[in-house]
This record gives sequence, structure tokens and C-alpha cells, in this order.
Amino acid sequence: MTPQAVLEHYDHGLPWPADRALPIAASVDAAYQQALALRALRTARGERPVGYKIGFTNRTIWPRYEVYAPIWGTVWHTTLTRSSGGTAELSLDKLCQPRLEPEIVFGMAATPPQGATLEELFGCIAWLAPGFEIVQSHLPGWKFTAADTVADGGLHARLLVGRETPVGHFASSAQALDGLLGRTRVRLYRGDALVEEGKGVNVLDGPLHALHHFNQELQRCPGAPALMPGDVVTTGTWTDAWPLEPGQSWRAEFDAPFDSLGIALR
Repeated sequence: MTPQAVLEHYDHGLPWPADRALPIAASVDAAYQQALALRALRTARGERPVGYKIGFTNRTIWPRYEVYAPIWGTVWHTTLTRSSGGTAELSLDKLCQPRLEPEIVFGMAATPPQGATLEELFGCIAWLAPGFEIVQSHLPGWKFTAADTVADGGLHARLLVGRETPVGHFASSAQALDGLLGRTRVRLYRGDALVEEGKGVNVLDGPLHALHHFNQELQRCPGAPALMPGDVVTTGTWTDAWPLEPGQSWRAEFDAPFDSLGIALR
């Protein structure tokens, strides 16, 4: 499973072959180098990186997937959809075992300094928005190692970002924003049925902490690009990741003052 082979399976929505060599990388750090090679292939063919996803920040689901630390991957202009409200439509075409995750997304106004504190990081944020990340796994039954998930594009498939609200609408300091996000809850509906409730504190004690952890990991990864103004960063699911099928509709209702978000799948 070279980066080129991973890309071909991604393009066609095909699972990785059962007889592939194991493991895909000697370590998670080695898998990030494979992921950066995959990023270079996608950039070379005209795809444009627009930000990042952070995965496995929700500690409550670590035992379920046997991955016990956060990972990150690239978000692309071809995988990002923005919605100003209401219900947006997204296609599941050529996705492999897709699942849905309700999240909070940050938009960056500036590149964080090396070793940024929470307060310095807060000063680099432009806006927040509700989001749905559609994740996928090219390994059967969602059984994988942490290195597999990194090499598999961070499991990223699609990102829907709702209405973007300036960070100053929510808080004037990192401490205030952290407290607000940590106590906020979300109710996830499939159609009219409530399937799960989650809370911001599930995500590494809060999405701002997830962003802080990610920034540190990105800065220590050899060859990884820095966070840039205009980048979007989605910070991890507040619930479990739920299997998807065409024809479904989903809704995430976040506590005020955060917006809710709907998605219809085809």
C-alpha cells in the first residue's frame, strides 16, 4: 500500500486488499510521512489543501476503535462544503464505509506561534462553526491500527461547515471560550429519532484543547505545513461515528449560542 495505491483506492471507493502487507508503517510517525507523500500526490494533481481534521479526540470512543491518541489529516477544497444554514446535501458516491461525526470547526485568522499557549491560540482564531465530518475507512469493519488511520488520509472523506460566527461572539478570552465549549451539549438526530447525545468536554476536555494539541503535533511533525490564515480545522466528534446510507437525513442540535446543522445524503 504505497501512497499511490492508497490514492487509487480512495478515488474508487475500494477497500484495501485483504492480502496487503502488514503493518502499513513501522510507527505512527512513519505513517505521517506516508500521509505527507499522499498529500503531495493530491496537490500535484490540482487539489488544494484548505485545512485539517483532528480525529480520535473523543476519549469515550478510544476503546471501541482501539486507537488511544488523536491523529490528524488534510482537508481539501474537493472535500469541503460550506452551508449558511438549513440542510445541505452531500453525496456518498465512492466513499468506503462512511460514518458521520458532529463537531465544532475553527477558522484560523493567523499562524500560531511555536509552542502557542491557549491564549495565544485563541488570538489566532477567526470564527467557529458547527460541522459534520464524514469519515471513512478502507479497512474492513473499521478495524485498524493508529498508523493505518494516519496513512488512510486521517479517515477524512468530507467536511460540511455550517454558518461561520466570529469568535468574539462567543468569548473574549481562551478561558471563557474553553469553559463555554466544554459545557455545551449536542443532540444528534437521524431523521426525527434521537440517536445520541454528546458534549464538548468529550473532545480532549474541549475543542480548544484539541486545537492546541493538534498545533503542537503539527509543529513537531517533520515536513508538515504550518497552520495558515484561512485554514479550517475540525476538532473531533462529540459522539460516536454513525454509519451512513444514501437517503438519510441527519441533524446536530448544539446548545445555544451555537448553531444547529442538517445534512441530507444521496
